[in-house]
Amino acid sequence: MSRGLDVLIVDDENSVSKIFERLAKQEKWSCATAENGYEALDFLAKNEVGLVVLDVCLPGLSGFQVLEYIRANCPETESIVITGKAKIEDAVKALKMGAFDFLSKPFESLEIVSSCLKQALEKARLKQKIKSLESGNMRLETFEGIIGKSKTMQEVYQTIQNVSSSNSSVMILGESGTGKELVARAIHQTSPRKNKAFVVINCSAIPEGLMESELFGHARGSFTGATHDKMGLFEEAEGGTVFLDEIGEIPPSIQVKLLRVLQEREVRRVGASDTRHVDVRVISATHQDLTELIKKGLFREDLFYRLNVININMPNLRDRTEDIPVLAYHFLKKFNAKTNKKIEEISVDALHMLQGYQWMGNVRELENIIERCVVLSTGSVIGANDLPSKLVSRNFYLPSAQEEDLSRFSYQDAKEKALEIFNKNYLNHILKVSQGNISLASFKAGMDRSNFKKIIRKYEIDLSEFKGEES
Repeated sequence: MSRGLDVLIVDDENSVSKIFERLAKQEKWSCATAENGYEALDFLAKNEVGLVVLDVCLPGLSGFQVLEYIRANCPETESIVITGKAKIEDAVKALKMGAFDFLSKPFESLEIVSSCLKQALEKARLKQKIKSLESGNMRLETFEGIIGKSKTMQEVYQTIQNVSSSNSSVMILGESGTGKELVARAIHQTSPRKNKAFVVINCSAIPEGLMESELFGHARGSFTGATHDKMGLFEEAEGGTVFLDEIGEIPPSIQVKLLRVLQEREVRRVGASDTRHVDVRVISATHQDLTELIKKGLFREDLFYRLNVININMPNLRDRTEDIPVLAYHFLKKFNAKTNKKIEEISVDALHMLQGYQWMGNVRELENIIERCVVLSTGSVIGANDLPSKLVSRNFYLPSAQEEDLSRFSYQDAKEKALEIFNKNYLNHILKVSQGNISLASFKAGMDRSNFKKIIRKYEIDLSEFKGEES
């Protein structure tokens, strides 16, 4: 949590409290204990708490009464209840009252206990972050239009500040959608050249036959259609910055001419006999491995070293998941304004799914998904059900060691087979954590008990493999 306590343990059995205290110490969580419900309520009234772990059976004030207080007064606080194996109905009641999960005594495994606490705390932190974002208390960590406060992004910001005052060439590396152009613009905007032009050249979008003329200009009559002298993009950027995006796509015939520009700081227009001096800073970017292109003879090594004086590596979004809530709310605000909608929040479950996704398209893919949700949403909250199915399947699909090679099936058969694998793995997982209890498992799955049993019978799942008694 941003402040306050991580875990409050409420149990009148000292031996049980000690178990949780040891786990909290191992994970470096702040921790406090209370022996009864009255002590817990007093503590909660005075402190912000991320997670409350409490026994259902407490002296004086029951665990359910504490849960009721938490639901009414501490919306950002998560709770985990402790029950006896013979009182599974208490666990169902607690979940209906908003508890994150339950743990049965005696504990089957400390690893399961630890995992449960980690997940609950993660959700509590998300809820706190959502509250801060919605209230405007959390300042968006931005640097010249780039959003992110993770350690890796702070390192990027520092590098930008370090290189901005120089004229050295910079190469920005990273996957598509990581924000390479934003970094290039930030370098320009923080440099002494900020009042001059910033010219973006997408090397993959210009046909090879036109590239030399586009970059360096041409003289009148140099080719059919050249009815007048034309200034190239390098000349247009005089005194400013040229950003060569997707530099790996530039053809070999142009690479040698670009190398001369970098070495001599002068350009020769197509068909002209004279050269023209240019004062520009060159920033390039690519998602390709240029060293591999060099080995294949597709990219000049001397040009690479001219461009790669300083390099900046943009992190993947999946490696800085702590930035996802801030980015998601930034895009929510952006597309609310564009569509004249007033969507107020993104649910905790939806943010949890966003943080669990792999984001091969990085920030650009996240932006596209939030735009889609805003456009299609009819309510005031973006929930998990509003997200594309690929995010849901990625978060809830549990791979099987015996998974078949789906490529040997037709599309329809493969789709049915994948659904079967998902259903079996999901049912096995939820029955395991529910100790084979149908009532609890169906509640956690959000399904009617009779329908849940039909699916179990359909996939011939043996309940005897799971501990506990069916209710």
